[in-house]
Amino acid sequence: MRAFCDALVTGGAGLIGSHLVDSLLADGKTVAVVDDFSTGSKENLKDHPNLKVITADVRDPDACWKAALRYGEVWHLACPASPVRYQEDPIKTLTTAVMGTLNALALARKMEVTLLHASTSEVYGDPACHPQREDYWGNVNPVGTRACYDEGKRAAEALCADTARLGSSVRVARIFNTYGPRMSPDDGRVVSNFVTQALRGKPLTVYGDGSQTRSLCFVDDTVRGLRRLMASAVTGPVNVGNASEVTVLQLARTVIEVAKSKSRIIHQPLPSDDPRRRRPDLTRARSTLGWEAEVTLRVGLERTVAYFRSLND
Repeated sequence: MRAFCDALVTGGAGLIGSHLVDSLLADGKTVAVVDDFSTGSKENLKDHPNLKVITADVRDPDACWKAALRYGEVWHLACPASPVRYQEDPIKTLTTAVMGTLNALALARKMEVTLLHASTSEVYGDPACHPQREDYWGNVNPVGTRACYDEGKRAAEALCADTARLGSSVRVARIFNTYGPRMSPDDGRVVSNFVTQALRGKPLTVYGDGSQTRSLCFVDDTVRGLRRLMASAVTGPVNVGNASEVTVLQLARTVIEVAKSKSRIIHQPLPSDDPRRRRPDLTRARSTLGWEAEVTLRVGLERTVAYFRSLND
């Protein structure tokens, strides 16, 4: 008989995963984390008597069984999420998204427990509609430089949908740009790039003219949304993000203000397949989960800047 553990979190050493683990532990749950630490950090996981860490690759079908535990629920977050990281090894990124999800679903199905899959707003690609609703099929380049992530996550959603049709309990969250403490300074995402550059007094690099928009969700809000979804009866997909939209140029200026930096802004050519607009339609999240983001951009940036400053103390 396998020992019981309340929750399994794949990718639990990442930005969202580690904050989710903290939230579960704070509620008195026993948690197991599976992570190969290729992008997540062991420093993001605190020593805790109710936490077990398993170093394994979710593409290995036996990865989640290595701890010889039976789980009460499965949170599947394992996959590189920053463009810099997922483009370093695109084949690994795509196979992690597909094979990792297949393995996690098989485990949850065998144990007859609910699995929550962390999908992404990138399934919408460079959207032809705005804001993005869950019934929009997306506008994705299947052979572009971002396809390993975008198409990997789209395929993973298809696996989740088909598994749900077979009778399994599955939840799918489409997570929009999440930021906050524990972001890696060199992960290449817009917030970490801007904050790192501002604190170092270097120019903030804005790609294109900066008119492209993002909707940035503080990590605490994202975790709260994921937990609401797991506790619901909603299969999904459900957008989890902040409905407040900001241009990249406005974001750069706000980071400079919050960091009290003297950095200037420079412009570089826009990368290929970079989405021009990004904002979630939260109608479904509000009506089915009673959830929406609460942390304002300025407050979230203040906490994020403080975290990045602490790394240099």
